[in-house]
Amino acid sequence: MRAAMLLILPLTLVPGVALAQDHQHGSQHAQGTDAAAQAPTSQEPNAENGATDHSQMDHGSMVPSQMDHSTMDHGIMDHGAMDHGAVDPGVMGHSGVDHSAMPNDAPIPQAPPPPEAFEGPAFAADAFVGAEKMAASRASVVREVSGMPVFWLQADRAEYRARHGKDGYLWDVQGYYGGDLDKFWFKSEGEGSFGEKPEAAEVQGLWSHAIGPWWDLQAGIRQDLTGPNRTHAVIGVQGLAPYLFEVDATAFLSTTGDFTARIEAELDQRITQRLILQPRVELNLSAQDIPELGIGAGLDTAEVGLRLRYEFAREFAPYVGIEQEWKLGGSADYARVLGEGTSATNFVIGVRFWF
Repeated sequence: MRAAMLLILPLTLVPGVALAQDHQHGSQHAQGTDAAAQAPTSQEPNAENGATDHSQMDHGSMVPSQMDHSTMDHGIMDHGAMDHGAVDPGVMGHSGVDHSAMPNDAPIPQAPPPPEAFEGPAFAADAFVGAEKMAASRASVVREVSGMPVFWLQADRAEYRARHGKDGYLWDVQGYYGGDLDKFWFKSEGEGSFGEKPEAAEVQGLWSHAIGPWWDLQAGIRQDLTGPNRTHAVIGVQGLAPYLFEVDATAFLSTTGDFTARIEAELDQRITQRLILQPRVELNLSAQDIPELGIGAGLDTAEVGLRLRYEFAREFAPYVGIEQEWKLGGSADYARVLGEGTSATNFVIGVRFWF
């Protein structure tokens, strides 16, 4: 009898254990169902991170060993369905701001200035410095910006020339005195060989009038200092052409009726702020033959040079360079008759300065 009871007792306990496990699993399933019901959907994301609110879940009641993760299908979570663009900035209520009420849009007052605004001096500084001192200061400003006469002198070329035969020299000096519109210009240039008289030398005195922001019209006289004693009437233009070419174009009419012309152009090419390469071209022309001067009609001479200078100061710049000269046309024929060469190469060293 006792043996039969021992056999029956375990069998009665098995359904109870199974029922308890089923109840416990059912309670966990119910909790998971309630938590899922409480979790926000993808259409109602959490305000802070859009995820499930785990604060309502009792993680302490979960027994990891009793959770059957094998039955959970993690693949059914569709993160692509989450609408991260649900926030529409356009629905923000900025339209409620009344910009028309801002002070910047207020109408400009149209009332006249108050009478006391005209009680002081015409110039406010007069009340602190004194009317006489300020009047002198204003007159000085007007004089300085409206044509105050100034003096300027420049030696564009003052150089030693090494060449075949005797070495030579050259000077090219110009300057002016005057205001913005009208000036008196003076120019002098010449060249020669050491130990001999200058081959050519001249001096010019010109009235110059500004005909534009970049150009001056010049007229005056030129006096030759070598050869036959001749004086020339001068008219020409000098200024800055496009692309910063400095141009001096002049026509001459001598007292003997000879008509000649000269064109000079040069350009400063800055390699650095102080190192400057300057190409230069000069052409001399004549309307007729002038045998006593060895000048033929047409293009008389041409000079092409290249000088490299370094500005230790803007007012002082030594340079080195090379210049090639040609006598052309009838002038070359005259040179051959006299046994002279028709071309020459000059290696130059000199200084350019102004003050």
